[in-house]
Amino acid sequence: MSRRIEGPASGRFPDVPAYDDGTWVHDRAWAGEARSAVGCAALMLGLSLVFDAGSGRLTALRFLLWAALAFVLFAVLLPARVSAREGEFVCQGLFGHRSVYTDRLVAVCRSDGVAQRLVLRDEFGGRVEFDPRVLVDNPALWRLLDEGARASAAGGSLVCGTTELRRLSERLDRETARTVFRISGLE
Repeated sequence: MSRRIEGPASGRFPDVPAYDDGTWVHDRAWAGEARSAVGCAALMLGLSLVFDAGSGRLTALRFLLWAALAFVLFAVLLPARVSAREGEFVCQGLFGHRSVYTDRLVAVCRSDGVAQRLVLRDEFGGRVEFDPRVLVDNPALWRLLDEGARASAAGGSLVCGTTELRRLSERLDRETARTVFRISGLE
């Protein structure tokens, strides 16, 4: 069992181990999505440079402009890497990471819109936001979140979000059943 912090500490989470620690569970699809983001940005940069060079208008300034736009596209397409261990959930983005203690959650919300996001907040002010499909694709991450949320509810800290967690659980059960039927040929 890993050592736990019981409250906010200087530097937020000073004892968070490196991601190569065996106790961490990671999003299995993240590497493929990151490669896709790199590929899209590289393709956009390459096509822009080819068209600009073909028209004879390619300059150093235009190259920098196209490279900056390709980087912005990469930053937009790169998903956060979701990792978890017992009692803790971490989302690591391009410019840093955010963490929450799952056994100290106060709210679980879903933001609707073009891209659905699941938002977790803990009693120490931690907040993470990620795509709920990550939980569908990674049952181990869902198990860790569910166990922590149950501990939060039992401890009385989870005041908002039990309905959302129930809906998410039902969605995961439906997706799992569809996958089982598809694999077994019963769909």
